[in-house]
This record gives sequence, C-alpha cells and structure tokens, in this order.
Amino acid sequence: MKRLVAWLMSGVVLAGLLVTLLIPPAAQAADLRNLADDKIAERAGKVDLNNCSVRRFQAYPGMYPTLAGKIVLGGPYNSVDDVLKLDLTERQKELFSKYKDNFTVTAASIALNEGDDRINDGQYR
Repeated sequence: MKRLVAWLMSGVVLAGLLVTLLIPPAAQAADLRNLADDKIAERAGKVDLNNCSVRRFQAYPGMYPTLAGKIVLGGPYNSVDDVLKLDLTERQKELFSKYKDNFTVTAASIALNEGDDRINDGQYR
C-alpha cells in the first residue's frame, strides 16, 4: 500500500512539473502584480503626499525636516492644496507654494507605507 501511495505521489509531482514547463512564463506571471511599482508609476515622478516619507522632501531646500514632518503627519489629503489648511507659518506656506507643482496626491497605500512609519522609513545613506 505504501508503495502504491508513493508511486501515485511521484506521478502527481511529475505531472505538476510537466504542466509548469508547458505553460508559458508570461501566462504564469500575468496575475502577479507589484503594487509598489504600480503606485510609483501612478505618481508620475512627483512626490506623493499620501505615500512618501519625509526623506523625499530633501530634494526641496527648506522643506526637510520640519515642514516635511508636518506634511507627512497631516495627511491623508484629497488634493495638494489641502496642505495649506495645516497649521503652517507664512514662510512655510510660501515655501510649499513654491514647490507645489512637484507634488501629487494618490490614495494612501500599504504598498509604500508598510508599518505606517513615514517619519523614519529605515532608508539610510
């Protein structure tokens, strides 16, 4: 009986291997999606205010770390202009308005905010 079960199991394993060889790799990968890559593509090269860490603001002089921290903690946002509703100084509002065209807003996603730690996302130089 044990030999029969072992023989049948080896047949199942062999059949599974043959099926994976016959199905083209593109068909196997069609259902697999990388949500993080999709989210990054959606922002079109801009900083996504709902899904970025404070480190993304280092490219804009004067925004990192104080204003960046306020923006990150103040979300989620429905539009870029919602940032101006935060408790910002006039200088911070001017600074944000200066760089406003570099920002976008998409729906918040766990794909880029795992652990919801957008202040210290573990990316070090």
